[in-house]
Amino acid sequence: MENPKQSLNHLKAIEKQAEDILRDKSEIVALDRRRNGNREGLRALKKQTNTDKTWFAIGPILVKVPVQTANKWLDKDQVTVSAEINKIRSDMKVKVNNLRDLEFQDPVPGLNLKPLDRDEMNAINQVMGGHV
Repeated sequence: MENPKQSLNHLKAIEKQAEDILRDKSEIVALDRRRNGNREGLRALKKQTNTDKTWFAIGPILVKVPVQTANKWLDKDQVTVSAEINKIRSDMKVKVNNLRDLEFQDPVPGLNLKPLDRDEMNAINQVMGGHV
């Protein structure tokens, strides 16, 4: 018969890993909402052609800033948020594989696939005759 204490510790490890994965998923959703809000703000700023200043919310504070400054801030935040989402997603792949290891399952097939870069795609186009 198995050691109950060892089994309990194994189940705790599985639950902890699963909670980490769920926490990462909710963090990605929150960051994606922020990225979409930034995208909406950038779109609204592009439509503002007749003004040189706009209202900008920084936390609970509203300030009036030049449109170019607001654009720069939103662009910078977009880059930061996208990088954070990509980092969490890459970390989550490792966590999912660790969870599957704890559950004595094979890794998810295709989880670590990477897209082809431009040079690889050009090589494939040359071999296939440009039909890809």
